[in-house]
Amino acid sequence: MKLEDRLTHLALGGATWVLWLLIALSVVSLAIMLERGLYFATSRDDIPALTRRLLQRLARGERGEAQRELEASPSIEARIARVVLVGSPAGAEARVRSETGLARLRMERFVAVLGTLGSNAPFVGLLGTVIGIIGAFHQLDASSGRMSSGLMSEIGEALVVTGLGLVVALPAVVAFNVLQRVIQVRLDRSAALAQVLIAATSEEDGPRSGRRGEVA
Repeated sequence: MKLEDRLTHLALGGATWVLWLLIALSVVSLAIMLERGLYFATSRDDIPALTRRLLQRLARGERGEAQRELEASPSIEARIARVVLVGSPAGAEARVRSETGLARLRMERFVAVLGTLGSNAPFVGLLGTVIGIIGAFHQLDASSGRMSSGLMSEIGEALVVTGLGLVVALPAVVAFNVLQRVIQVRLDRSAALAQVLIAATSEEDGPRSGRRGEVA
């Protein structure tokens, strides 16, 4: 059997398998949306209030208490910023960059899958449409050009697959864009909090160094 005949035979089998594939992709997409939504919802905190409390503690010299408060916070911003208080201020920015990179990887988990689904689900639907049209032409040939229930069924199946491909793609694209925005906002807040703590710890260490010089 020639390759063309094999492909034609596969196409005449119908686009039902494409429908099931799109349904499976929609389930995967929904699962990722729920998982990421839960992840970001459980890693939130009142960052402005946290920043004020941390600055007050650092101003009173309570560096250990400030570090414990950062560790108690469930937020991504606190997880990144707490490395400022671990070690010397000289290497704080390098530690922040390293932790930011790791946090970005955690936040972007499965997000690329949503982007891929949003970009390619319509093409999967188009594949089903092509299969449906091939089946419709086969039915048209079998009925000698007359309209038949089989022909209308093939055309209807082709349209359903096309619509389902769009239904899968649109929410995935929206979720992908929303998650990208959330990730960028979280990273910007993390950078702002880290810079505030770097400045505060530098000011804290500055007077201490001056006092040590006066004693010497």
